[in-house]
Amino acid sequence: MDYILKNGTVYVDGKLVKTDLAIVAGKVSFSIPTSLCHFSVIDCSNKFIFPGFIDAHVHLREPGFSYKETIKSGTMAGASAGYSALFSMPNLKPVPDSVENLKVQTDIIEKDAVISVYPYASITIGQKGEMLSDIDTLSKYVLAFSDDGVGVQSEDMMKQAMLLAKKNDKFIVAHCEDNSLLNGGYIHDGEYAKLHGHKGICSASEYKQIERDLSLAKETGVKYHVCHVSAKESVSAIRDAKRNGVNVTCETGPHYLLFDDSMLKEDGAFKMNPPIRAKEDRLALIEGIKDGTVDMIATDHAPHSLEEKSRGLKSVNGIVGLETAFAVLYTKLVKTGEITLEHLIKLMSENPSNRFNLGIKIENERLANLTIFDLDNEYEINSENFKSKGKSTPFNGWKVFGKCLVNFNNGKIVYSDSEFYGKN
Repeated sequence: MDYILKNGTVYVDGKLVKTDLAIVAGKVSFSIPTSLCHFSVIDCSNKFIFPGFIDAHVHLREPGFSYKETIKSGTMAGASAGYSALFSMPNLKPVPDSVENLKVQTDIIEKDAVISVYPYASITIGQKGEMLSDIDTLSKYVLAFSDDGVGVQSEDMMKQAMLLAKKNDKFIVAHCEDNSLLNGGYIHDGEYAKLHGHKGICSASEYKQIERDLSLAKETGVKYHVCHVSAKESVSAIRDAKRNGVNVTCETGPHYLLFDDSMLKEDGAFKMNPPIRAKEDRLALIEGIKDGTVDMIATDHAPHSLEEKSRGLKSVNGIVGLETAFAVLYTKLVKTGEITLEHLIKLMSENPSNRFNLGIKIENERLANLTIFDLDNEYEINSENFKSKGKSTPFNGWKVFGKCLVNFNNGKIVYSDSEFYGKN
């Protein structure tokens, strides 16, 4: 079916423009036909049309852990929140450390994914950090390599991985964590940990390995991306590396921008790795997104079962994030004047699309990967209504603005709000 989206405010080339657009044979056109008899017309008055969001860091849990999430449920969650593309982390069973193991995942993606999924292959076999995966062969099938969930402890092994990725023009996407500095910690080593008798994780466990990798990235010239930055020292190190010409980008998550450890609760919904850190870290991250040091916002969507998240701050690490990301960021950063709406769309769509060369933008003759939002729609987050199997989020009960009404993926509607779309 072809569509006319009328009277919307559209994000085009970094600006919000009031215009109509058509979707013809799945592609965007700003030339509106004079006769609309063959088109489905969607009235977007007082609505916003954005390029589809891209999350460079999600855990879809399948194969191996489908009791937590499946590719179908995870991509449905993403579709309902305005996402066009998700990058799936490799902590799966089997780990995608070979073409054979990767195919187990890609077969399910081909069958069940509602939106685009780009799987990461693992840097090391089994993510054990002992032997490199076959990066040369796997490079034919993936954009990037990651051992997310664990840091690569060996400097020499990380250097060899970077050299192979550089040779194949692929990314190294790094979870940076020095195991020798963890000391049994499980939340941030800050005031809350001291007051409540918890073992803390120092910020150095993150930024020291980032500093190591930045030096290696400069030496090797690899395209390097840092996962879930949480500490002020990490922001500073990445800022300096960019100034020195290192080919580095990084991400942070909504929870690191909107919480600090003074807001923690004895609840598994506040347990993730890296942990929510101190106020000065949160403010440094906000400054980082303002000055361009932090390139994108990724959710680290990490669903678990109810039982796994029922042990307070000793629960397993990970929260869900796809279905809350835009709304909490729009409500707490855009509506409060911290950043502009255009900047938020850059962080959630334009920058990751450019970095990973996905070509997702609203432009003549491009496939329609776009989403319609009502920014005036206020509602209360209720995780029981999530399409994700995971329900653990620190944003539960928050009143927010910004609801996805329709999501087009490769020219087809993959999600629509029945109350809105039924009226058009």
